[in-house]
Amino acid sequence: MIEKLGLQLYSVRSLMTDEKSTRNTLEKLLELGYSEGQTADVKDYDGFAKICKEVGFGVCGTHGSFDDFIADPDRAMEIHDMLGTKFIGVGGMGAKYRESLSALEEFIGLANEFAAKIHRYGFRFTYHHHSVEFGKLEGRRMMDVLVEGLDPVTTSFTLDTYWIQHGGGNILEWMEKLDGRIDILHLKDMGIHELDKPFITEIGQGNINFDPIIELAGKIGVKHYVVEQDYCPGDPLESMKISSDYIHKKYMK
Repeated sequence: MIEKLGLQLYSVRSLMTDEKSTRNTLEKLLELGYSEGQTADVKDYDGFAKICKEVGFGVCGTHGSFDDFIADPDRAMEIHDMLGTKFIGVGGMGAKYRESLSALEEFIGLANEFAAKIHRYGFRFTYHHHSVEFGKLEGRRMMDVLVEGLDPVTTSFTLDTYWIQHGGGNILEWMEKLDGRIDILHLKDMGIHELDKPFITEIGQGNINFDPIIELAGKIGVKHYVVEQDYCPGDPLESMKISSDYIHKKYMK
C-alpha cells in the first residue's frame, strides 16, 4: 500500500509561472491528496523551497541539470538540503551522451563520480529514464548499460511505468531487476488512440495493470510513489484529481 502520494511537478508546469501561482497550485495539490512532489527544472530553488515549507508541501526528489550538478556538487547538496530531500536527480541524459557507446560510458563515469562525492554526505543520485534508453548503441541496449554501469550503492533509478511499456519492456521484470535500486517510482498510465498511437493518460484510465506493480513496489524498497502526466487534455488539476482519486481508493491506507 501507498502511504504518501507524490506528483512530478512537470505535470502542472503550466500552472506554476510565478510565486503566487506556484503557491496556489501547491495548495490545491495538497487538497487533492498529493503531499509531496518531485521538481522539474526549477529556476529559483531558494524561492521554491520557501514556498514549499510555508504551505507544507514536501519534496521527495528533483529533476535538475546534470551539468550544473556535476559542476558544483556542494551547491547541489546545499539546494537539496534546503528542499529537504536526499535524492538528487536528473530527468534523463543529454542527447550528446546517446551518440555512441563511448559517450554513454562517459555519462556513466561522470554520474558515478558525482554520486560518490554526494553519497558521503547521505545523498543519492537518481536517474529517470524514457523509452529512448531501450534503444541500442552498437548492439547494446542503453538501459542495460546504465543498469550495469551505474553504482548500485550510490545511485538509483526513478523507474517510469509508461516509458518502460512504451519502450517494449516488461514493467514487473524491470522492477525485479532493479530490486533495491528504485527510490522513486513514476506512476504513469498508457492509453491508445484509434490509430494505435499510445498516449499518457490519468491513472486508471489506461491499460497498465497497477495492482501487481504496487504490490511488488512494496517488496523491493520503493520509497516514493509519484504520479506524472506529461500532457493533459484540459485543466491539469482535473487530471491530477482523477489519478489521485483512483490511487487513494485502491492503494492508499
